[in-house]
Amino acid sequence: MSAMEQTQEMPETKGGVVAYLSVDGAAKAAEFYAKAFGAEQVFAYPPDEKGRTMHVHLYINGSSVMLSDFYPEHGHAFEKPQGFTMHLIVDDIDAWWEHVSNTEGMKVELPLQKMFWGDRYATLRDPFGVLWALVGK
Repeated sequence: MSAMEQTQEMPETKGGVVAYLSVDGAAKAAEFYAKAFGAEQVFAYPPDEKGRTMHVHLYINGSSVMLSDFYPEHGHAFEKPQGFTMHLIVDDIDAWWEHVSNTEGMKVELPLQKMFWGDRYATLRDPFGVLWALVGK
């Protein structure tokens, strides 16, 4: 049975706006996000013969985030992630910062600091090129 023929029920989509990230290695990204952000994988199509995954659904911090590998043969060529930042609005920013900034593979772009608008804020880049921000009080 192919991935498209599966009849598994899709999980609930959480959040009013859902990010759908295209990354080089969606299954590996899902594993990394579990370590870095406590992501829970609620659905994934199995990898194809090239090891690519066409859909992964995660819950991160109360919202859905979805992932896919690139499929150039279907018009979905590789593009470097750019022009966006994934914001995690968190209650205990110190605990999140301590954990996420020490996750192997995560690169600190902007250390945690108080910003002029009043929030504490930091940015980090994951090994897949995605920029993440932690936002809290």
